Amino acid sequence: MKFVKRIISFGIRFIYLISVIVNITKGMKTVFYIKNCNTSKRVIKELGLDKYFELRDIKEYKLTEKEIDELAKLAGSYQALFSKKARKYREYNLHLKDLKEEDYKRYLLEDYTFLKRPTVVSGNKIFIGSHKNTVKELAYFLSRITKPVNM
Repeated sequence: MKFVKRIISFGIRFIYLISVIVNITKGMKTVFYIKNCNTSKRVIKELGLDKYFELRDIKEYKLTEKEIDELAKLAGSYQALFSKKARKYREYNLHLKDLKEEDYKRYLLEDYTFLKRPTVVSGNKIFIGSHKNTVKELAYFLSRITKPVNM
């Protein structure tokens, strides 16, 4: 029985390693969202993102500091990732404060609701939020990188 458990454990680690190598060579293809957010669900369904991207519920699987740093690097700043529509933005009276980049980073690490959603990453491209123009740009990007399946 121990032998079988070791083989299964090895297999799981091997599959994980392969997925990491694929992500490194092909670039990350992830949608960061909250599964009970209707806006995120609408964008994912409208564009069929679940067919091409890994969906990551940031409420269940929190973003690490390294991931937030990588997203900010792609976005150009932590502020670009930060949602001023989050309920806690008003609760914490952040609208009355002059926030700096390190503040945005700290709040993004502190609470998942501060990340604009959905945030879509494909390689070195990032699409942040559900604004009409962002969704159009993402749809155009997808049309250029995906090929429809002929029946």
